[in-house]
Amino acid sequence: MKTLNLFYSLLILLILGCQQDINTKEKDMTMIKNKEEMKQIKYKILDVNGVNIAYREAGSIGKPTIVLLHGFPSSSHQYRKVLNQLSDEFYLIAPDYPGFGNSDFPSSEDYEYTFDNIAETIKAFLELKDIKSYALMIQDYGAPIGFRIATTHPEKITAIINQNGNAYEEGLGESWAGIRTFWANRNEATENALLHTFSLEGLKWQYTHGTRDEENVNPDTWHLDYLRLSRPNAHAVNLDLFYDYQNNLKLYPKWQQYLRDNQPPLLIVWGKNDAFFPESGAEAFKKDVKHIDYNIYDTGHFALEEDGEEIIEKMRSFMRKLSK
Repeated sequence: MKTLNLFYSLLILLILGCQQDINTKEKDMTMIKNKEEMKQIKYKILDVNGVNIAYREAGSIGKPTIVLLHGFPSSSHQYRKVLNQLSDEFYLIAPDYPGFGNSDFPSSEDYEYTFDNIAETIKAFLELKDIKSYALMIQDYGAPIGFRIATTHPEKITAIINQNGNAYEEGLGESWAGIRTFWANRNEATENALLHTFSLEGLKWQYTHGTRDEENVNPDTWHLDYLRLSRPNAHAVNLDLFYDYQNNLKLYPKWQQYLRDNQPPLLIVWGKNDAFFPESGAEAFKKDVKHIDYNIYDTGHFALEEDGEEIIEKMRSFMRKLSK
């Protein structure tokens, strides 16, 4: 009888042990699945006042949010490394502006291609997404768009992550000479002088100039941009944006006042060899922001291409400190 009871006891323990093992494995599988879902980048579209805005989204809603604003001539594609690596801790959203990436490319008769209007579209996009509090990552065109958003809704901005996003006259490099001539007198000759920017070689130069080794840069970047810039009217629309860029300079004092008044947590991750926005542009932020996590890299305009791993770890550390 005692032997039988011992047998049943051992059998029950064995069954319970197996069940516990199954439950543990199910929990492990659930955790793995959840992590995979967080890392999965979603490619979505949202109608914003009749314009389909394409965007990349990763991570879980409810976690600290980073809105990633791209530059010229790129799209949300420039943030692919960030989306892949930071989605485990943060909610990431990267829209393509109208005429860029996979968003709609309405004609200039149907959509006004100015930085004011693009910023309004992105503000409306964030409102439709019901994103109320977020850090902004800005690069190149992302700066004039991001600072327009920040000055309109300073209460929503938790931090600014700045990778070669300018807000100072001293941050404009020598490569602006041709555009300044264009601003002074827009005509066929000054327009034609800028058309090389849209060529395959011109686009490659923007990605590789100032890098330590151009083989570190994925050539898909400029080939994707070239494909989009080869669409009908793409040159004309982007020349309009080049011409409108002078209005950003007029807003620099307003953006600098925003920085002085609000002192947003600021992470600088800047490619110092950028021909458009050299290191002097990064230095200038020290005039208005008291506490900066300041990092300069020996690379070019698209610093994430060559120094993405280090920059992304800086972003992770910076964002973690905000939640403490």
